[in-house]
Amino acid sequence: MSEQRSQRFLPIYRIKPNPNQPRRYFDPKALQELSQSIKQQGVLQPLIVRKHPMLEGYFELVAGERRWRALQLAGETQAPSIITKLSDTEALEVALLENIQREDLTPIEEGQCYYELMQLHGLTQEELAKKLGKDRSTIANMVRLLALPKAIQQDLEMGRLSAGHARAVLSLSDPKEQLNLRERLLLNNWSVRETEKQVKLILEVRESRASQPSKKIGIDVDLNTELRSIEAELQRYLGTKMRIDHKPPFQGEIRLSYFSAEELDRLLALLRSAR
Repeated sequence: MSEQRSQRFLPIYRIKPNPNQPRRYFDPKALQELSQSIKQQGVLQPLIVRKHPMLEGYFELVAGERRWRALQLAGETQAPSIITKLSDTEALEVALLENIQREDLTPIEEGQCYYELMQLHGLTQEELAKKLGKDRSTIANMVRLLALPKAIQQDLEMGRLSAGHARAVLSLSDPKEQLNLRERLLLNNWSVRETEKQVKLILEVRESRASQPSKKIGIDVDLNTELRSIEAELQRYLGTKMRIDHKPPFQGEIRLSYFSAEELDRLLALLRSAR
């Protein structure tokens, strides 16, 4: 990799972000905090840039987009920058490695960095793990997250779900099942441990159905109720959408939603266990 570099202050407006930046999400609150720090202490670490490959007189960020954004929020017009002579491939590698060394990457961003480094250098997970000084399982677990449906990846990006939640969801191979579990997970605010329990129950029900394919499943719910206030509690307990329709004076219906035969079996198992 080229080591030719020089350092100087550059006009911020002449620095353009890297379209291949592995990082996609920048927390607004964290950016505000960094901008305040810059106002008080200045920039402690310069940006890394290279001459823009398409715009004469401009520069492209290689590393430091978070600082670049915070500088603008702080009202700064100049940015301390290290100007490098890097090829497209070298610039991408520096950007990926710089991001991996950070501790505040989202799980999806981290997984994407590992994946792109493997593609860039033709490395296996084992080889990349040795190169970065990490366990192979760490690389594997993060890269696996990229196979999740986009909606779940967005939850990880926004912090609505943790990597632990996502790994539990990945135990289900069907994307429809994964999305169904995600909906119930968010609705009930399950912990990672509770999510793992729900996945285990789904897999156990599936295994039971596979061993008894001719078994017919039915459900007959006839409950007298006028307590709509328990609807939320029942939703948390059952882990699915449900509705209580009260019909005065003392009758009504409880409607449970399910999205697959396995889901129905799970609900039945849960209801029977509560006897």
